Amino acid sequence: MKIKDELSQNDIRHLEHCLSLAEEAFKAGDAPFGSILVDADNEVIATARNRINELTALAHPELELAQWAAENLSTAERKRTTMYTSGEHCPMCAAAHGWAGLGTIVYLSSAKQLGEWLGNVSMPIRFVPAEEIVPDIIIKGPASGPILESIKNLQLEYHGGRFPDAT
Repeated sequence: MKIKDELSQNDIRHLEHCLSLAEEAFKAGDAPFGSILVDADNEVIATARNRINELTALAHPELELAQWAAENLSTAERKRTTMYTSGEHCPMCAAAHGWAGLGTIVYLSSAKQLGEWLGNVSMPIRFVPAEEIVPDIIIKGPASGPILESIKNLQLEYHGGRFPDAT
């Protein structure tokens, strides 16, 4: 169940944290993605950034956080979490989010936007909206304004207008 409400100032603050993690990933040579997991008390309990160049093409921050939550939080705690992320979950990460029983997703930019920014290049998978994979949670995004422009510019600089080979 996606909601289209405006993002709150709290949401923007957490998305700014994700943007800083995406910048950190970019500076390390990885694709610019970053995510945080926030508990029911609005405390950041875990952070991750993309590490596809350091580890594997599957080292997405959302997948790492879903795994961390499954190992470290109770079922009830996972359900009350919010994952903030610089980019909408890919199908692999959305599935992990659902299987781990995590709560809300708030994303800075959508997969559709990323595809438009990069010229809708051919991908090894088909991106579908996260709500089609995890339909029973609240999903908010994308953001707008300067923060959205910041992630767009970072993605364009990293990709040079094309998506890198996954091998």
